[in-house]
Amino acid sequence: MPLRTSLLQSSGRPGDVAENLKVLDAAAGRAAAAGAGLVVAPEMFLTGYAIGDDVPELAETADGPSAAAVAEIAARHGVAVAYGYPERDGERVYNAARLVGPDGAGLANYRKTHLFGDFEQKHFTPGGSPVVQAELGGLTVGILICYDVEFPENVRAHALAGTDLLLVPTALMHPFQVVAESVVPVRAFESQLYIAYANRTGPEGEFEFAGLSCLAGPDGIARARAGRGEELVTGDVDPVFLAASRETNPYLNDRRPGLYRSLI
Repeated sequence: MPLRTSLLQSSGRPGDVAENLKVLDAAAGRAAAAGAGLVVAPEMFLTGYAIGDDVPELAETADGPSAAAVAEIAARHGVAVAYGYPERDGERVYNAARLVGPDGAGLANYRKTHLFGDFEQKHFTPGGSPVVQAELGGLTVGILICYDVEFPENVRAHALAGTDLLLVPTALMHPFQVVAESVVPVRAFESQLYIAYANRTGPEGEFEFAGLSCLAGPDGIARARAGRGEELVTGDVDPVFLAASRETNPYLNDRRPGLYRSLI
């Protein structure tokens, strides 16, 4: 049975966690009304991305009060929720994303492994686990964050680990629209999986976010595509289509790993 998936394209209100939880709650309600079983919010959605030196103050543990609030939202609407946030673990802070099931249970927590730009490298510690997965709706779901998906090795690692649907909360900025328009669908095609790429939108501090969120299929075609503004778009992740696509596309079977040792 397909997993209907909604992508929340929004920047919420940077610095205001309570307001962003309200935005997420409303989006979860709309997604559920559309028959979705999963809603994916952007990178750093809970706090905002351009929060500068407030990162340490706004960071929370993976099971902190905001996690409890998202769990309540997910359970009340009966939809799984994936969202980005700054995660505190002792003295370290990670750019993280968490997946919560439709019953409110925590399913997975991922820490961004490839930090982008001076802001992220100043405030965050890179994660050390490239493949984090969970089971949802009969699918194996994986998580990456923004810049991570631009490295083909990351997506291929997920494909080889059996990921069917790759969730990518993101904060793609102008002028890198090519990533949303071309790179993400190509990643889905070359590694034979679905990618749910949920972006921020509009100006925020020194950044201008590009929107263009998409749900890309293993045929390289977007099942859903947002424009440049605030939007909730929805598409289906179809395991039957995915299996058929993998049957006819030989990339994973035709690999010759022994030739690629120089890559590492």
